[in-house]
Amino acid sequence: QLQFVESGGGLVQPGGSLRLSCAASEFTLDSYAIGWFRQAPGKEPEGVSCISSSGGSTYYADSVKGRFTISRDNSKNTVYLQMNSLKPEDTAVYYCAADRPPSVQIMCTMADDYWGQGTQVTVSS
Repeated sequence: QLQFVESGGGLVQPGGSLRLSCAASEFTLDSYAIGWFRQAPGKEPEGVSCISSSGGSTYYADSVKGRFTISRDNSKNTVYLQMNSLKPEDTAVYYCAADRPPSVQIMCTMADDYWGQGTQVTVSS
């Protein structure tokens, strides 16, 4: 699996915002779809949001729709996840992965196929 550096996590109060970054240094991202996934303790991994190689197609899990926005800057070899209106149930390790899937929806629904070191997001008062 291709290696990324995820950053931007931290502790935030409910209702707050964070922006996560997913950067690659050993390959270029522009020919890959990128997905953000998360895993909370004791829970199955979940596909949060996925974006196509061009950025023209995106997918969001129902649990984050309207609150999270995925974007990519291929010139910076980086994909972002803007997270607003954070809830305690968003607490998890967030990690990114690259693939060339048939669609971003398929990529995001196959969370068990992807893993990474990730960055911790904790939403708590």
